[in-house]
Amino acid sequence: MDKSSKIYIAGHRGMVGSAIWRALGKKGYTNLVGRSRKELDLKNQNEVLNFLQNEKPEAIIDAAARVGGILANNDFPYQFLMENMQIQNSLIDGALKSGIEKFIFLGSSCIYPKFAPQPLKEEYLLTDSLEPTNEWYAIAKITGVKVCQAIRNQFQKDYVSLMPTNLYGYFDNFDLQTSHVLPAMLRKFHEAKNNNNSDVVLWGSGTPMREFLFVDDMAEAVVYALENELPEYLYNVGSGKDITIKELAETIQKVIGHQGQILWDAEKPDGTPRKLMDVSKMKDIGWQYSTELKEGIEKTYAWFLENIENIKEVKM
Repeated sequence: MDKSSKIYIAGHRGMVGSAIWRALGKKGYTNLVGRSRKELDLKNQNEVLNFLQNEKPEAIIDAAARVGGILANNDFPYQFLMENMQIQNSLIDGALKSGIEKFIFLGSSCIYPKFAPQPLKEEYLLTDSLEPTNEWYAIAKITGVKVCQAIRNQFQKDYVSLMPTNLYGYFDNFDLQTSHVLPAMLRKFHEAKNNNNSDVVLWGSGTPMREFLFVDDMAEAVVYALENELPEYLYNVGSGKDITIKELAETIQKVIGHQGQILWDAEKPDGTPRKLMDVSKMKDIGWQYSTELKEGIEKTYAWFLENIENIKEVKM
């Protein structure tokens, strides 16, 4: 990629897309293209195809998706399955028809089976059943991975899929109804601290283990994939380290300075017992993470405090 190459970032206003935009800007890329939801409906295949054929980007980074935690996936299964397939199908098919050689598809570690051996290797894809609490999103993302693989095999184009672990950071979704575990916890502890250090009730037992990656590190992985031709179709992106949800809660509580108790609602679902990524393939080709969890939480909380008025207005 030349620094003047036109690169389209789908979902450039989201947490991941905006991090990729910042990372590319810092590296000197000057021809970045983005469109808001009002400007371009990514679910509309004709709109997307016309846009791509007019703009003619040299590369596409697909960071657009409908995302959410266990509650959102459970309440809106149709939207999580259909809308994500519509978005990615429009972009991938449009890229192929427009002759675009480079496509980076972003997914999630939830594509792997619920009880797959740990750590999760890329070859475990489609070897067993999925976690029921997020299977709708997972199935959509799996189809995206396989479509990119099919194009890679059939048309020899550089279409690659990166599967990040749980991401967090600047511009995250902090809405308690639809957010993921880390930003939801951060907001809960912040509000409890401001409410005379009231107790914080969290879902599940606290025993499941999760891996987290600061979103700016994810953006660096995308830049690496953009600047290099990766030899395989699918790569895990993460830290290769995990902690219990209880340890995560205690870390966030300490960063925020909350003095109340943590109460666990064991009647609520835990989700997958453990989700740790095997990130050796990315490491072997020259990329690894740099931001440790506590440092990333501190950066995220500082951003949260600076933007709190706008955050409270966000409803996904």
